[in-house]
Amino acid sequence: MKISVPGFLASGISSGIKEKNKKDLGMLFSEQPATAVGVFTANKIKAAPVLVSKEKIKHKNSQAIIVNSGNANACTGNMGLKDARDLSKLTAQELGISEKLVMVSSTGIIGVALPMDKIKTSIPHLVNSLSPMGLNDFAEAIMTTDTIPKIVMKKSMIDSKEVTFCGIAKGSGMIMPRMATLLSFIITDLSVNPDLLDDVFIEAVNNSFNRITIDGETSTNDMVIMMANGRAANSFFPKESSDYQTFKSSLNALFLDLSKLILKDAEGATKTICILVEEAKSNEEAKKIAYQIANSNLVKTAFFGEDPNWGRILSAIGTVDAEIIPERIDIFFDDVIVVENSICTGMESRAKQILMKKEFRVTINLHIGQGTAEVGTTDLTTEYIKINASYSS
Repeated sequence: MKISVPGFLASGISSGIKEKNKKDLGMLFSEQPATAVGVFTANKIKAAPVLVSKEKIKHKNSQAIIVNSGNANACTGNMGLKDARDLSKLTAQELGISEKLVMVSSTGIIGVALPMDKIKTSIPHLVNSLSPMGLNDFAEAIMTTDTIPKIVMKKSMIDSKEVTFCGIAKGSGMIMPRMATLLSFIITDLSVNPDLLDDVFIEAVNNSFNRITIDGETSTNDMVIMMANGRAANSFFPKESSDYQTFKSSLNALFLDLSKLILKDAEGATKTICILVEEAKSNEEAKKIAYQIANSNLVKTAFFGEDPNWGRILSAIGTVDAEIIPERIDIFFDDVIVVENSICTGMESRAKQILMKKEFRVTINLHIGQGTAEVGTTDLTTEYIKINASYSS
């Protein structure tokens, strides 16, 4: 499927970082400077491109993003920072734009220096390959253990103008939300106030990427960046307008769809599961409980084995610093209640049928308050172990 966003060009090529001529260098380019916002990993060990782009995004404008896969440029010291800055500078020179407008991003093996000679010689080809129809190539170029490119498109009418939103993401492992949990790049031809964009963007990230977990790991390189180039020529809209609500719902839907693609492509996963906690003391306590269940290796392996071992779920709940009344907990697999008031209902055989599905919901009702939270997760499989046992070899 060929897709495009007005005013944006993209490309993806092989620069020799990866073997077998796999695409490993990608670029997004706006034909005019764009309003830009971003969020970055909360890991205290931050890769060089994260440090460079995090500083640049403060100005809330950008025109290009260059991304390499196969090498994280993380834990590479001062040389890594120099390489990230040089990559930004070389890209700006080739495009004929200010270096301040170029964001850099990397993903792959940690602790290995970027092969700058290969990348330098590839940048002219990358720029020359820019095309309105290049988004698929870009999506392929940023993949690591992903098995499929992840692209989502949305169109909306704002100020009687058609506005296009496109989100591209990579991520299959090292997924645990602490303010961006993957690489994702969002482009739109919307014209929007920078502060308003920032507010809606942060909310969309928190409701999607920051509500999924695959393995409880937060990468050194995670970032989400969004560019809005204004090509749609719509008028600015205030928060009180219907256009604002359209924009907000469109962006949230886009992010949710991308986060679901990440879960479905999780390393080795065979199932995607929604963990819903209801009637907790507060939303924050509900979220903590949901994550404890979603990240429990015992729970995740039970899902893989299609074993309705609800005792593991109760055990996970009991480890959280949150208020519970042990005698009041109900647990459902889809609509099958397996635990009522913390006692088995004898419905394990029906529950097992639910666990045989590729997608299902686990609902925990604490019967304490009004707090609720929903987290997406996956099962933990032998294939996940195989993938990560040999990742750098």
